[in-house]
Amino acid sequence: MSVLGSHGQSSSLQRLHYVEKRIVRLLELAGAAMDELGNASAPKTEVLASHCRDFMMAIKEIQTMLREEIRSTCEYRPFEKCDYNSRISNEICCKKLEHIIEQLDAMQQNIDQCSNSM
Repeated sequence: MSVLGSHGQSSSLQRLHYVEKRIVRLLELAGAAMDELGNASAPKTEVLASHCRDFMMAIKEIQTMLREEIRSTCEYRPFEKCDYNSRISNEICCKKLEHIIEQLDAMQQNIDQCSNSM
């Protein structure tokens, strides 16, 4: 995965743009799996398993990238020396992001359970 900019670092927007591209690819994989399931001559198990495996790996990659981006955002505290309202607003946003991380962790557990059952 190379989403690095010209200076060896990528901006948050570049990383999120890459995640967006991965989500589009994820939807393409889901569509391919659905097409295979709708195959009139019976779906090919190996093709369907391959699509599902690629889908699960893409989900894991997206979750990891989002989790890292959220943690990076939570560590950034631009309002440390600003007024109370800005600081509180920032803290609320961080708490919301922490909640999203918890949700991603729960999704990761579901994915792991599904992967183990394959």
